[in-house]
Amino acid sequence: MSTATNPPAESFRLSQLIYDTRYRSITIQVVAFILILAGLFFLGTNIVRNLSELGKDFNFGFLSSRAGYDINQRLIEYSNDSTHGRAALVGILNTLLVAFLGCILATILGVIAGVLRLSKNWIVGRLMTVYVEGFRNIPLLLWIILIFAVMTEATPQPRDFRGDEPEASMIVFDSIAVTNRGIYIPSVQFNNVIGGAESGSLLNWLVLIALVIGSVIAIRKINASATAKQEATGIRPTTWYINLGIFFVPLIAALVLMGAHLNYPELRGFNFAGGTHLRNSLIALWFALSLYTGAFIAEIVRAGIMAVSKGQTEAAFALGLRPNRTMNLVILPQAMRVIIPPLISQYLNLTKNSSLAIAVGYMDVRSTLGGITINQTGRELEGMLLLGLFYLVTSLVISGAMNIYNNSVKLKER
Repeated sequence: MSTATNPPAESFRLSQLIYDTRYRSITIQVVAFILILAGLFFLGTNIVRNLSELGKDFNFGFLSSRAGYDINQRLIEYSNDSTHGRAALVGILNTLLVAFLGCILATILGVIAGVLRLSKNWIVGRLMTVYVEGFRNIPLLLWIILIFAVMTEATPQPRDFRGDEPEASMIVFDSIAVTNRGIYIPSVQFNNVIGGAESGSLLNWLVLIALVIGSVIAIRKINASATAKQEATGIRPTTWYINLGIFFVPLIAALVLMGAHLNYPELRGFNFAGGTHLRNSLIALWFALSLYTGAFIAEIVRAGIMAVSKGQTEAAFALGLRPNRTMNLVILPQAMRVIIPPLISQYLNLTKNSSLAIAVGYMDVRSTLGGITINQTGRELEGMLLLGLFYLVTSLVISGAMNIYNNSVKLKER
């Protein structure tokens, strides 16, 4: 009687790294990684050697030196005696401001235009088609310059607001002035500044933003708890007054403790003083980015809606839902899984396209760190590396946040 025995284990041979499919992919990846590191090392040493031959070194000490130039639009305190690092921070905040405002307005315009383009009303549908095709087929730079020219040439001068019978007047209860130098709106100021006068009001705003974010998170948890109770018992508890209290009570209490008040713009001499001055460069860049990106978002929304089966609409109508309720409760939630991925790309494009601000004199990070600072210090390599790092980190943060949201709204498979 014979007994079965296991074959002897095959010993490892170096040739298996190439010919054996179990190891070949690992070998290719290791070789590629080594080649990339070698290329980066060669590039770095070559750059350092060339800089030394030119009498330069590689350091970021220039960020602590005096900037010596002014920035017309800023969110934090800054003067020409501030450092280049402070100037770069001002430019970064200006870039984030226009990107944030642009993403919000572009999303609103895109969703509205995308939904209306599917309207059965011929005039409404054609108007949205003209908007989409007009803005996305003309370069963004032209729209920025055009809107800037309109804001500069078609609006009154500050002197037109003077006199017993002025040619122009302020709007919204005499609190907002639209001029050819920009728009003047009331500003929020604080009597009690956190961190002292040197920090400005930045810490106050950070505290308020943190309170708003915390309130929104708490409201979402309360609503989720109410939904779970409704699914279990069939009765949904009333939560609207709790949500209002969670959102407004901490916010109002913080504003009172900070001594918040409005500072209204007033005509003094040849110009307005007080309030917040939104320059034409910021407005032109904001509107152009929003309208341009909104045209692309409209097509994304339209495609997402069309990707939802018509049976969903018919089922909603059979249940007695009106068209607007059907769109809000049935169609758009299902279309989000198609809309979100390309929408992320549009947010990234808007953020990077904000670098065109230099065309109208808006001082973003491209104009400060990537422009004047480089010209004054001669630190082209360091400045461009920091500029590229900023856009890379910003894009990764936007992508990460949107991917988290995408995972929360996608369909859950059973």
